[in-house]
Amino acid sequence: MKDRRSTASMLVAAALWAACSMAPALAQQPGAPPPAVLVQAAELKPIADQAEFIGRAAAVDKVELRARVKGFLGPRKFADGDQVKKDQLVFTIEPETYQAAVDQKKAQLDAARAALANAETQLKRAAELLRSNTGTQVTYDQRLSEQLQAKAQVEDASAQLRDAELQLSYTDIKSPIDGRIGRAAFSPGNLVSPDSGVLATVVSENPIRVLFPVTQRELLDARREQAADPNGIVVRVRLADGSIYKEKGKIDFIDNTVDAKTDGQIVRATFPNPEGMLTDGQTLRVIIEGEQVPTSVAVPQAAIAQDQTGAYLFVVNDKNVVEQKRVRTGVSRDGMVAITSGLQAGERVIVQGQQRVRPGMTVNPSVAPPSASTQKQ
Repeated sequence: MKDRRSTASMLVAAALWAACSMAPALAQQPGAPPPAVLVQAAELKPIADQAEFIGRAAAVDKVELRARVKGFLGPRKFADGDQVKKDQLVFTIEPETYQAAVDQKKAQLDAARAALANAETQLKRAAELLRSNTGTQVTYDQRLSEQLQAKAQVEDASAQLRDAELQLSYTDIKSPIDGRIGRAAFSPGNLVSPDSGVLATVVSENPIRVLFPVTQRELLDARREQAADPNGIVVRVRLADGSIYKEKGKIDFIDNTVDAKTDGQIVRATFPNPEGMLTDGQTLRVIIEGEQVPTSVAVPQAAIAQDQTGAYLFVVNDKNVVEQKRVRTGVSRDGMVAITSGLQAGERVIVQGQQRVRPGMTVNPSVAPPSASTQKQ
């Protein structure tokens, strides 16, 4: 019996020893140095409430130049990528065939006019003979019919001449807008026709539009904000290298239909583009933010932790004792988080070493070096 009791006592002692050895390492041992942590003071920063979307640049005007008549291309009147003006000649098609057609139609018109003059003379003579009772009504009616037919032939010849002149004008291909012309699809000497496709494309680049889809919820929020401050919405774009385009945009159109698949609407913003930084078809990140940027208490994202109750962080008081604070977070931007309640500016927040501390523990704080995100602010 004694052996059994002795064995049981030994097992209990071993279990207690194991439990003690598994106790949380967070318990600060007497005489142990305080754990080192990095802290950063909460500060007031302007943090804009932003929404970001994927958009695509689109030219205000875009024209595809095509041949409207058949013929061989003449000398090109531009270099690829040139800025061209409205009505500037850019392509020519050999005009000789169409000029000959114009000359032919002019001759036909002259002949028709001569026939009309003769018919009018005959009609006038028939009318005089009819009045003097030396002519007949049948003759007069015949001369009247000939005069009407001659007049119709003049009108037909005039229409044919206008059509020939129009065909001749198509041998000069001009830009209908101001803009930048792209590369030519055909070299001089090639035979082109209306079936040849696009010869070159002209796009107007200043200003330029950016189209992007917005969900219904985001659109409603934006409309409420705009109702409160009609000029309070600013549109910016982020370029492919991550930089922000210097010109601000203005929303000038919201599509009148909703995409049933995405529950979104297309929104359009127009940007000045004097240096041609934005190009038709370019993919961009569109940033929507308020004109007035509120100032908030901000801390690094690394300082925030979450549990079932919500967000919290650790601060170090003036006695280097750790305190836990429940906070409400707001907008996150560039590694910083706005704190809407639960923290005051100037309080020292632990940004590194939180896993080694608990509330009430004395720590050895050091000021955290400025991060890249902090330096951007």
